[in-house]
Amino acid sequence: MIYFDNAATTYPKPDSVLQAARAAPVEYGGNPGRSGHSMSLKTAEAVYAVREKAAKMFDADPENVVFTLNCTHALNLAIKGVAVRGEHYIISSLEHNSVARPVHALAQREISYSIARVYEDDERTMKEIISLINPYTKGIICTMGSNVTGQILPFGKIGELCSARGLIFIADGAQVCGVLPISLKNDCINILCMPGHKGLYGISGTGMLITDGKYPIHHIMEGGTGSTSLELNQPDFLPDSLESGTVNTVGIISLGAGMDYLAAKGIDNVRSAEDTLCSRFINGVRSVDGVKIYRQPNAKYLPIVLFNIESKNSEETATELSDAGFALRGGYHCSGLAHRSLGTLDVGGVRFSPSAFNTAGEVDKLISAVKRIAAGM
Repeated sequence: MIYFDNAATTYPKPDSVLQAARAAPVEYGGNPGRSGHSMSLKTAEAVYAVREKAAKMFDADPENVVFTLNCTHALNLAIKGVAVRGEHYIISSLEHNSVARPVHALAQREISYSIARVYEDDERTMKEIISLINPYTKGIICTMGSNVTGQILPFGKIGELCSARGLIFIADGAQVCGVLPISLKNDCINILCMPGHKGLYGISGTGMLITDGKYPIHHIMEGGTGSTSLELNQPDFLPDSLESGTVNTVGIISLGAGMDYLAAKGIDNVRSAEDTLCSRFINGVRSVDGVKIYRQPNAKYLPIVLFNIESKNSEETATELSDAGFALRGGYHCSGLAHRSLGTLDVGGVRFSPSAFNTAGEVDKLISAVKRIAAGM
């Protein structure tokens, strides 16, 4: 199987990540922050070291790095932990359900929200967002890059707008963290949410919420934190207030190894290699009869390409490609808003998303397979 589904989760993982995950239960078997014995302290130090790596990578303070189960968990913590009855929020037309569903659920009883259409022209997108701001608007919650088409939103400009207007900016970094250099300070992000198992190359069951500390995040879970154990109230300080229960030590240590891998390779170098593979794929199939690529000429994109073979449903195409030995994702990618915006609600789309481990030869094999399927062979 040649794997091109890295927007869902990266595969394969770097050897260093696998080694860290295998070693963690042996070398760091204690429960961090729960005991005073040497094994617990050693494990706590290893977990804190990963907080420091994340803080350095995303320009934050280590205590403001909260470990989560995944990006969806982080976004729910952020959205539900910040929103207050009567407030208004703005999301984009390209949102993953990890943003759209929590916001919509809150709107059933507490808040209101508007959907800003994303255009290929960033200035037009910004005008759309600004037009939706009203006296009750508390913030903007949006993806930094679409998981469906890979289109990059003008998140730096959105952050500047929020900073100037006194609005909170909650950013879904699921597809950009580890792919683009991101800074909470430079990009004016208040809360950044991300998975650990995608662009950061950690194992599954890992994610992070990183905040600048400006806006309090009310906990939506309570429980053991290893601190203030005699109090019935949940701790009011980070990261404890949002980390109830034992953290995923194995996953966190693997995530640290993934960030080390990126630091050694260079984020820009990894992204450049993946962009080259995307360009190779696009150039190889753009002239094939019946193949439609969903990219706009003036928009900026992550290394993701959405396409369809027009005579087929996307899931049918993905199944045929799977039978031919290729892993790509068809369907709707948990992003109904994005497919509604694209006009692909009837067929969905097939998503090509390479990683640093893919090669030009593998892309050429995929191009040949797409050509055969499009020709009905």
